[in-house]
Amino acid sequence: MDTGQVIFRGILALVILVLIFFSQRYWFRQAWRLKQRVAHAGWRRLLRFMWAALLLAVVLPAVGWLLGLRGSSGKLFPLLGTWFFASLLGWLGIRAVKGAEFAWERIRHQVLKQRHRNTPVGAQHAAAAAAEQNLAPVLTGADGLLNPARRHFFRTATYFAGALPFIGAAYGFASERFRLTLERVEVPLANLPVALDGLRIVQISDIHMSAYMTRAQVRRAVDMANDLGADLAVVTGDFITGRHDPLEECVEEVARLRAPLGTWGCLGNHEIYAECEDEATELLRKAGVRVLRRENAEIIWQGQPFNLIGVDYQRTRGLDGRKLPMLAGVEPLVRRDVPNILLSHNPNAFDRAAELGIEFTLAGHTHGGQVNVEILESQINAARFMTDYVAGLYSRPLTSRLPRVEARGRSPLATSFLYVNRGLGTVGAPVRVNAPPEITLFTLRQV
Repeated sequence: MDTGQVIFRGILALVILVLIFFSQRYWFRQAWRLKQRVAHAGWRRLLRFMWAALLLAVVLPAVGWLLGLRGSSGKLFPLLGTWFFASLLGWLGIRAVKGAEFAWERIRHQVLKQRHRNTPVGAQHAAAAAAEQNLAPVLTGADGLLNPARRHFFRTATYFAGALPFIGAAYGFASERFRLTLERVEVPLANLPVALDGLRIVQISDIHMSAYMTRAQVRRAVDMANDLGADLAVVTGDFITGRHDPLEECVEEVARLRAPLGTWGCLGNHEIYAECEDEATELLRKAGVRVLRRENAEIIWQGQPFNLIGVDYQRTRGLDGRKLPMLAGVEPLVRRDVPNILLSHNPNAFDRAAELGIEFTLAGHTHGGQVNVEILESQINAARFMTDYVAGLYSRPLTSRLPRVEARGRSPLATSFLYVNRGLGTVGAPVRVNAPPEITLFTLRQV
């Protein structure tokens, strides 16, 4: 990793830590001041105890997280992430309102100063005399600095900005992360053989089985997927989040997927973090689910073959910080005589997949950002910091320059498609807002 990257990441980490520190200090100071307003001594002691308990509940898990001690607190760390997420956004919202109020007051002050300079001397003395008698409309009227309506507006806006992230986090935790949706997508592939027209593929992704994605929830998703009657089932990585999560239970539920052409999958980045890539592959194989790790398989449907390719998580950079090529070693796996479908957890492999001539890529990884907020027609989504492919269907020209069998009659205007699944589970904070979990049913169509 070069010096510039080290400095940038160090500065970014320091900025985040500083923001978290100041946000926590703000909220705990507010809680302490609230305690001081209570007149009854017994209630004050109780509130003081609750304040200290809350402080320890935040500080101790945070220290444990920094030290890597996460095994014994499977439920606590996601809640800690939710608290940091909501409290930081709430604090930033309050700071933004305070900044807007300060800027407004400064502008009004300059306007009034300019108006005062342009007022004749006699009128200035009259205004001063009126001010001494609390009758100065310049200060207290509709245009004045002390306008009660304006102060009430900014106070209300401050409360709203501080409370909204907590309300959103509570909604995302208690409601939307359970609102499993079914997305039906038709994918028009150029030169698709007639026999494959109407082929149905069901995809689930990013299960993240843990304390906040229970076995019952995974079973519900698998049952919904089975009810769709798809011809092929695929799972695109991140079966669990960490090494202490129940991998075997997750595999048992995934193995319940039923499709005539079988269940296939690839691995995600959290299998790397949990150091269970080989274990997950073997468990799934024994359960009847084949994981493709830089491999391909010919699958035949109604007498017509197609090529299914799978890769492990495609890292953007190596451990030394150098940029890594996407889909290295995959080129020999791409067929020139039949359609190709790629399973890649990371959607950033799509550009390279289109260059290699892969017609359709299925991915996950982003969770749809988990929190997707629209403000002034602009989407605020954390996933946009790591990819241009956040959720849904994307396309780009199929730019492969490699020769293909003439019988396929490939059109020069052929298109490669990518679909990014929002996944089932969560990571970091067990919250989803405007990014509900999904199961996707694809139908391949001729164009």
